[in-house]
Amino acid sequence: MRGGFEGQVAVVTGAARGIGREIARRLAATGALVVAADVRFDDPPETQPGGEEGRIERAVLDVSDGVSVETGVAGILESYGKISLLVNNAGITRDSLLMRMKKEEWSTVISVNLTGTYRMCRAVVPAMVRARYGRIVNVSSVVAGLGNPGQANYAASKAGVEGLTRTLARELASRNITVNAVAPGFIDTAMTRALSEEARARLLDLVPLGRLGSPADVASAVLFLLGEEASYVTGHVLNVNGGMYM
Repeated sequence: MRGGFEGQVAVVTGAARGIGREIARRLAATGALVVAADVRFDDPPETQPGGEEGRIERAVLDVSDGVSVETGVAGILESYGKISLLVNNAGITRDSLLMRMKKEEWSTVISVNLTGTYRMCRAVVPAMVRARYGRIVNVSSVVAGLGNPGQANYAASKAGVEGLTRTLARELASRNITVNAVAPGFIDTAMTRALSEEARARLLDLVPLGRLGSPADVASAVLFLLGEEASYVTGHVLNVNGGMYM
């Protein structure tokens, strides 16, 4: 399946598994050269999706480390000459009720989810400005708007990502750079598959469509916002949550 992203160089963070992996695969399948970035990859490179449909290169990059981001992005620019598409998907959870939450659990989540998004944008945006073209999609979460007990750190980080998205959209619009976000709800990943049947049933009761989302559902929304069909969309948060938050 080709079309839409030929000649583009895309960077996807948190791409070793789950949603990020699917976004990278879909971008490569539509013609982009994709740099799949993550702090580590647990499987051998030949198992990374792509194959005949597209090209995916791997980069070990830690978004919580400023030096890792700066050197990683510089290496990508040196190798491929540009970065036209950026998907900030890297994220972690360290769940705990606020009264029990350790300072490290707060600061680690903020450092990866929010400050990591800032670091990647700060490193990539100058090249986009010089090219007078860029598409940035940040991955937020339904809990940014809804809240969720036990996830004060995660919800705060994702709400911050949405505020950062809107601000960058205003700052960069004159340079033909759009900045948007996708806010997934409960997605069928390894994390949700590890839940008990009772816990999964409670989640589904919150979703009007009556099912968990898939990584492909999120990837489709991300690709729309990266594509030319969304060239007049910026500063938007696209909910992909089955109707649980409207």
